[in-house]
Amino acid sequence: MVLITFLMPTLNEEESIEATIRTIPLRKLQQAGYRVEVLVVDGGSTDKTVTLAQKAGARVIKSERGYGKQYQFGLKRAKGEIIITGDSDGTYPFEDALRYIKIFETRNFDFVTINRFAHLEKNAMSPLTQIGNLGLTFWTFLLFGLPIRDSQSGMWIIRKTILKQILGHSSGMSFSQELKINAFRRVRSAELPGRYKIRLGETKLLKWKDGWGNLKHLFSMRIKSNR
Repeated sequence: MVLITFLMPTLNEEESIEATIRTIPLRKLQQAGYRVEVLVVDGGSTDKTVTLAQKAGARVIKSERGYGKQYQFGLKRAKGEIIITGDSDGTYPFEDALRYIKIFETRNFDFVTINRFAHLEKNAMSPLTQIGNLGLTFWTFLLFGLPIRDSQSGMWIIRKTILKQILGHSSGMSFSQELKINAFRRVRSAELPGRYKIRLGETKLLKWKDGWGNLKHLFSMRIKSNR
């Protein structure tokens, strides 16, 4: 039986972590012949996040704080042959995991990213955030030719055997775009349409700082790749 790891980073997500884990369709996956691991990478929560995650059945490991740092730490420690990622705030459609996995395996992909803009729930993303995401996606296409519509999506499906080929070095939010750029250049990759829901709890995103940092990172990657 194939083991699937659902991997999510956390930082003070006590309002959403249990509900997010419960959206994972454990019974459907098990009936389809899969085993499931839920792995939470905590970046130093000071609330009840860790306790609630464990209560909901997750294995919790602790790492340095930082989106990229937490993902690098967690991806290397995931036990699953297939890894599915997503934020711990209820925004990504873990409910649709079985459908995505069937496509992933049938078409023999190594990496899949989910396009949040395909079915964006009303008020799930502010107009400013939408503009920023679309702008970064435009520059990702212009600089690297990536044929995707959402370069900043945090829901990915990854075959564990190809991790070493695509893992990046970014410690922050730019890890997401770096991972995609590496994947589409090096392994069999695709983007699939998905939903994006209203988040539970308060956002941790620093819109201007993270957006500007991601844009600078794209140009830095482009310059390094030309050397």
